[in-house]
Amino acid sequence: MFKPNFHYTHNIVRNLTSIAEARSIILTAPLVPKWEVSLRRDALLRSAHASTSIEGNPLSLEEVTALAEGREVMARRKDREEVLNYIEALEGIPKLAEKKILTASDVLDVHRIVTKDTLERQEDEGSFRKRQVVVGNKITGEVVFTPPPPQAVVKLMEELLEWFNSPETNESDPVIEAGITHYEIVRIHPFMDGNGRTARVMASFVLYRRGFDVKRFFALDNYYDHDRRSYYHALAGVDQNTLDTTQWLEYFSEGVATSIKAVKDKVIGLSKGIKFLKDKGQRALTERQMKIVEKMVNKGEITNREVREMFGISNRAALDEILKLLNLKIIKQIGEGRSTRYVLV
Repeated sequence: MFKPNFHYTHNIVRNLTSIAEARSIILTAPLVPKWEVSLRRDALLRSAHASTSIEGNPLSLEEVTALAEGREVMARRKDREEVLNYIEALEGIPKLAEKKILTASDVLDVHRIVTKDTLERQEDEGSFRKRQVVVGNKITGEVVFTPPPPQAVVKLMEELLEWFNSPETNESDPVIEAGITHYEIVRIHPFMDGNGRTARVMASFVLYRRGFDVKRFFALDNYYDHDRRSYYHALAGVDQNTLDTTQWLEYFSEGVATSIKAVKDKVIGLSKGIKFLKDKGQRALTERQMKIVEKMVNKGEITNREVREMFGISNRAALDEILKLLNLKIIKQIGEGRSTRYVLV
């Protein structure tokens, strides 16, 4: 089984302490659901923009936002698909996290989503590579890294997943697990293309699966994109003989600490001085209720019929969800009979 090689340094411990403190503030700060939806949506869009931008996608954050809203954007089809694919992969994380054991097929499915309709050879989408590749500097043409040979990929991924699914790993610090998962996927380079994006989705998946980023508020990819040189330098700085990832984990944990601090500061700013929130605290919603609130934030209102269509549920089940939100005083009813609709309080 794969066994990571690293040691805890002062910087890693300091970062993990800072992360834990910021996370505690975020999870206990009083917020109304529409703010939660806004923070989650902002993180999703920033992640999609940053992660594809790292790989050379030219779309701006404004264009990414427009695409996510279904608006037309003047851009190459491939650039549009990369962004929409990444959003789809991130949105699929909660469903993937329901699985107790992650398999190679699950990782291939993530890659298939990330690269759908964007690779030169369609057979490379959602498939482990069968050809040798090198990672080079696009400007100078210099080869900076030669991944393992294709015949070693399947075994290396099996060993990584054995570690990933082990009880010992599931008891380790989630930030460390996410950082190691990210690096190993980049190192093994199991795909012809899309390795970086898949690695970053999988790191986000680890944090969600381990209950760390349950609200999905922070965009780690933004940190990488802010200084791409440092990101690539940290990845390339791992000694390929010892595979000691200590320095990489220092960089990775600093990125999580920086990203989560930005969310903490925003959450504190939103909830400051709002008495009724401090009296009642956070009102935790289910994933389905959050989707209803998100729809209302984007559309302004919602009807019973729309709730039914969103989840493919009965009239009674839709009404139950609406009643829960009414009782929590998150939404209110407007109109009666067939003209009944619901808006955020």
